Amino acid sequence: MFKRPQLLSCPMRSVLFGSRALHQATPRKAIALTDCLSLENEQRCRRSLGRNLKLYEAGRGAAQDHGRSQGRWASILVSLCSVQGEPAFLFTLRSSKLKRNKGDVSFAGGKNDPSDKDVVDTALREASEELGVTVATEKVWGILKPLRETSGMLVAPVLANLGPIEDLSFKPNPEEVEEIFTMSLSHVCNPSNRRYTHFRTGDKYGYTLPVFRNGKHRVWGLTAIALDHALAIITSP
Repeated sequence: MFKRPQLLSCPMRSVLFGSRALHQATPRKAIALTDCLSLENEQRCRRSLGRNLKLYEAGRGAAQDHGRSQGRWASILVSLCSVQGEPAFLFTLRSSKLKRNKGDVSFAGGKNDPSDKDVVDTALREASEELGVTVATEKVWGILKPLRETSGMLVAPVLANLGPIEDLSFKPNPEEVEEIFTMSLSHVCNPSNRRYTHFRTGDKYGYTLPVFRNGKHRVWGLTAIALDHALAIITSP
């Protein structure tokens, strides 16, 4: 079920370091990507994400007043990992048996359950149910800014580092998951693998969302937004 990706280089000189001397920047960029899963960067991300707790509390109150969502939250586990030592993100391809968003690329996740004590608990439970792996609470780096679905339900993207993919044993739920795969950090950071979709509101421009390409897989919608936000956190200087 799990497919190992082809590892790609990421000569992103024009994005991170300006436009001069492209050949000189490639080693620096490679080191920066490798360091994204370092303890130092993890601690920096944890400090940065800690500021989002107040946003979560404010959003939670708003959700309780929202008729369609009935005060419920959903959580997704934005899963970092490493593949042969290279930083990557773990995704699922939703089963074609599902009624909603079937065949879409997503992070493991779903609606909160009465037994869940918080949004982190929801994300870890959903990952266990969908992927068949247990993610310890200490693997969680923090919670990204809340997102809102078109239904009005608020979604908490929980960022965690699952560790080396080689150490994980997946038992995906075939009713929910058709495939498990990864995309290397270098791949999603490469501008040639990134596109944008522009949406209209009525007869005017509305908003723009990122799209990440990876062969037959396309990361778009709320998953792409969560990925984009995660990248901004983990790759910031």
